[in-house]
Amino acid sequence: MRLHRLDITAFGPFGTAQSVDFDDLSAAGLFLLHGATGAGKTSVLDAVCYALYGAVPGARQSGQGIGLRSDHADPGTRTEVTLELTVAGRRLRVTRQPPWERPKKRGTGTTVDKAQTWLSERDPVSGTWKDLSRSHQEIGEEITQLLGMSREQFCQVVLLPQGDFARFLRADAEARGRLLGRLFDTRRFAEVEKRLAERRRGTEARVREGDAALLADAHRMQQAAGDAMDLPDLAPGDPGLADAVLSAAAVARSTAREQLTVAHCRLAAAESARTAASDALDEIRERDRLQRRFAEARERAARLEERAAGHRENEARMARARKAETVAAALDLRESADTDHRRATAAETRARALLPAALADAGAAGLAAAARRAAEERGGLESARRAEQRLAGLLDERSDLDRQERADADVLEEAEAWLAQWERTRDGLREAIDTAQQAAARADDLAARRDAAAQRLTAARQRDDLAARTEDARRTALDSAERATRARAHWLDLKEQRLDGIAAELAAHLTDGSPCAVCGATEHPAPARRDAGHVDRETEERALAAGRAAEERHTEDERTLSSLREALAAARAEAGDTPVEDLADALARLEEEYAEARDAASLLHSAQEELRRAEREHALRTTARQEAAVRAASRVGHRERLDRERAALEEELTRARGTARSVTERAAELERDVARLTEAADAARTAENTAQRLKDADARLADAAYRAGFDTPEDAADARLDDAAHRELQRRLDAWQHEEAAVRAVLAEPGTAAAAARPPADVAAAQRAAEDADRRVREAASARDAAARRCAELDRLSARCADGARRLAPLREEYDRVARLATLTAGTSADNDRRMRLESYVLAARLEQVAAAATVRLRRMSSGRYTLVHSDDRAGRGRSGLGLHVVDAWTGRERDTATLSGGETFFASLALALGLADVVTDEAGGVRLDTLFIDEGFGSLDDQTLDEVLDVLDSLRERDRSVGIVSHVADLRRRIHAQLEVVKSRSGSVLRQRGGG
Repeated sequence: MRLHRLDITAFGPFGTAQSVDFDDLSAAGLFLLHGATGAGKTSVLDAVCYALYGAVPGARQSGQGIGLRSDHADPGTRTEVTLELTVAGRRLRVTRQPPWERPKKRGTGTTVDKAQTWLSERDPVSGTWKDLSRSHQEIGEEITQLLGMSREQFCQVVLLPQGDFARFLRADAEARGRLLGRLFDTRRFAEVEKRLAERRRGTEARVREGDAALLADAHRMQQAAGDAMDLPDLAPGDPGLADAVLSAAAVARSTAREQLTVAHCRLAAAESARTAASDALDEIRERDRLQRRFAEARERAARLEERAAGHRENEARMARARKAETVAAALDLRESADTDHRRATAAETRARALLPAALADAGAAGLAAAARRAAEERGGLESARRAEQRLAGLLDERSDLDRQERADADVLEEAEAWLAQWERTRDGLREAIDTAQQAAARADDLAARRDAAAQRLTAARQRDDLAARTEDARRTALDSAERATRARAHWLDLKEQRLDGIAAELAAHLTDGSPCAVCGATEHPAPARRDAGHVDRETEERALAAGRAAEERHTEDERTLSSLREALAAARAEAGDTPVEDLADALARLEEEYAEARDAASLLHSAQEELRRAEREHALRTTARQEAAVRAASRVGHRERLDRERAALEEELTRARGTARSVTERAAELERDVARLTEAADAARTAENTAQRLKDADARLADAAYRAGFDTPEDAADARLDDAAHRELQRRLDAWQHEEAAVRAVLAEPGTAAAAARPPADVAAAQRAAEDADRRVREAASARDAAARRCAELDRLSARCADGARRLAPLREEYDRVARLATLTAGTSADNDRRMRLESYVLAARLEQVAAAATVRLRRMSSGRYTLVHSDDRAGRGRSGLGLHVVDAWTGRERDTATLSGGETFFASLALALGLADVVTDEAGGVRLDTLFIDEGFGSLDDQTLDEVLDVLDSLRERDRSVGIVSHVADLRRRIHAQLEVVKSRSGSVLRQRGGG
């Protein structure tokens, strides 16, 4: 990397535009950057760093870059830094503008413009600059990739800060590690350490989790096994935990199986004892049952003996009842005859009470004769009843004639009144029909006119709408024509640009040895290159397609405009130029007139119907008047006939009624008399017959009682039992016999008698013995089940532990392997005797390279006295790997770099910085660093040492390098001729360059 030119505007202390020509300064190899304290020497280096990385070194970077602006700059001048450099054989120009808070162009106050960046590359053939990018991110990535180092590395390697390296010499191993880690980017090794540690913690957590699960299962097995299992005194993660748990589980399973065998034996013995106790209980219960059965039979026999007298009485009563059964038919006959006689006597008494006093003592024959005479008289009243009914009908007919006469009078009166108005009604209806017919004809005419007006109004509205759409289409067609013209012009421009750069496009396909498509040459020493604005074939074709699409859109717009103009002409031909408002008013007036005519015409049908109804009504009224007159003439003769028939019937009825008010009433009196006499005659005959049957029944009953052995019929009746009493008495006799037979059978049983002869049975004692035996069986079964469950649970948990141990084995092996690697890279392993971390190991190798590269220059600066060596000894109890010692050739001893004097520390730091620059350059991919800056420290050297240091720096020119020394030491201005002076003033600092090539 070689710097060529730096342009600074409004940056740091520089209020105006300043330029640095590094090509001129670098011609001598060494150049001096000097100036008063605070003038801005370091700001020049900050500008270089900012141009490359968009940031300044260390703590001087603040905010978003706004703090980089010079306070001496004019408010309208923007801060800008431009750096030209060559890197990797490419001449680049980087321009950066930090954010700028400037006055607003309109109004008061300020506004902030965003930061901007440009990257350009110079074409070595044409000598012109070609823009590459304006993206901050892309430019930053491109610069970092070309230089091969980060901003921190650049500031340590190119801008050599001697104070930092002096501190590096005196620092401890940890501080050296931080600096070297930033320079050589060993974060990947630290990340390896971190990843291994995280993986170790992860696998350790999983191992502990698996061990915890094993211990949990072990605790469950201990709970299941009781005191038969001892847990291992190990924690999760301890070695051998799984084997210890599996061994303890095997012992617990063996003990549990022995306990299960013992429980089986105890259960078998308890079941045998329970069977014997159950058999004894059954025998005691059977003897107790037989003894209680014998005692109950003796008690029942005693109770039968006590009731023996009553049983004999029941037997005698049953014998008398059986005798009385032979007299039962005679008794029932006599009772039935007596009931019938009493009922007939009562009916006769009630019937005679309703007869007249003259017939109260008459016999049955006299009553029957009186009933026949009343019936004959009732039959003679039948013709009188018909005459009475006819008379009632005559009266109804006469009433109907009077009512019809009144109705016909009303009809005649109403018909005469209606017919008197007929002529006037008919003329009015005919006039209404004529008016409605005229209105219908006018409505038809108005409808035609209204339709024509509506069609014209529609055409007028279409005319106005089409006029507006035509105007819009015209403007659209004009716009599309303009766009089509622009698109075609754009295509022509792109085509011309492509033709201008067609050489670069053809050159892109050239390969060595293949002929050129234009000249046919097989060698291509200087093929044309595409510039930033090159137009390729695809871009031209897209522009051509866009132009054609615009032309097609314009053609379509023209067709739309033409069709709209044709439709507008047709609408104007139909509607004319009359405004829409006038046509709408005319249509509204026609609508009103049409509505009035239509309403008037709608009355035509109703008027015609009304006339037809009136004509039908006239015919009906005329007919009704004629029919009423005919009916009135016929009613006169009919009324006279009815009056003659009425007089004859009234005379006949007077004779037939007698003292009654009507023939019907007289007939009803005779009907009641016939019924009473007939009922009384029947009741008298029934009473005589029932008295004779009662006398016959008494005789037969006396004879039957005597033959059955009873003294009187009353005794036979007393001995007789009804059905319920007979059944109850028979039930008692049967129960006595059944009980007596059952008692005798029980007392005769041999087993029952033998049991009664034995001592009383103790059921409670036998029950307690059986319950004790059953309880012992349950306890034994429960113990057996518990032992079986214990064995099953221990087998299940043991299988789960074995499975868990198998699954945990690969994880534990992985944990052991990762743990060994993690402790080894962390420096805590016993195998790492120097306790050196992986990152420290890598940095130690780099430090050893830096020390070797620095020793080459340090020997020249110290006249062969000092040599820098790397030491990996441990410091106290700390870790080793990043020690740095100096070997003094005068004494032959190795000592710490912290013992060097101030001047020795300076040139040792300078040698270390230059060596570090070489190593970092090689680490960055061999990017050549042709421009270096060394900042301060020369004031601590004597003249001889200063000459030796300058000789070393001057030797860098052998590699075509240039070294800029930043110092305010006055003696250096005499020794170094190429100088860049920074002069400060109240208006800001300026740069003065002199003594260059």
